[in-house]
Amino acid sequence: MMTYYILIGGIALISWLVSNQLKTKFKKYSKVHLRNGMSGAEIAQKMLDDHGIRDVKVTSTPGMLTDHYNPKNKTVNLSEAVYSQRNAASAAVAAHEVGHAVQHAQAYEWLTMRSKLVPVVSVTSGMSTWVVFGGLMLGAAAGIGIGFYIAVAGLIMMGFATLFSFVTLPVEYDASKRALVWLKQKNMVSQEEYAGAEDALKWAARTYLVAALGALASLLYWAVQVFGGRD
Repeated sequence: MMTYYILIGGIALISWLVSNQLKTKFKKYSKVHLRNGMSGAEIAQKMLDDHGIRDVKVTSTPGMLTDHYNPKNKTVNLSEAVYSQRNAASAAVAAHEVGHAVQHAQAYEWLTMRSKLVPVVSVTSGMSTWVVFGGLMLGAAAGIGIGFYIAVAGLIMMGFATLFSFVTLPVEYDASKRALVWLKQKNMVSQEEYAGAEDALKWAARTYLVAALGALASLLYWAVQVFGGRD
């Protein structure tokens, strides 16, 4: 278990470093004011209009970096600062979230796949580690009866969460790409503002990359515990 704690600790440290850098970047680019004077909400609405999307609403949600697109009720939810502020960071986030709305409208395959995984992952992700551990306690590593099958079931649950993390990567990178292309093609930002938006979204994407690699590392660790001790 010590190896597991070291692994989790290392992943948590890397995640914290990337998250802290992301917050630093957003704070920096929040000081780069948009020359067009548009707020994040206005940026989001214009991008929706330019893509002919009329059934998605832009709303404000509490918190910091709580921005997200909800495909169930078709809302682009922007954190309070992003919704109202007029800077490169808010433009980047707003356009990125609308990027997800565009993916939804165009039935982007990776977003569709992720949406199908959500119900499964929401049920299994929280219990998978405990199921594997329970199986090991019952003798899975030695290949003893029901314990092995319980542990394998836990690994399958964990596998779904890992798959979800990796499917999320193309969804997030594509949303950022769509956002940056639109910002540039529509001349919504200056060269300096564009550079800030691009850098901010790059660091945001890295948080998802770290999460995916962490999920994979955890899955491999437990798989070794389950299968490695068998004759």
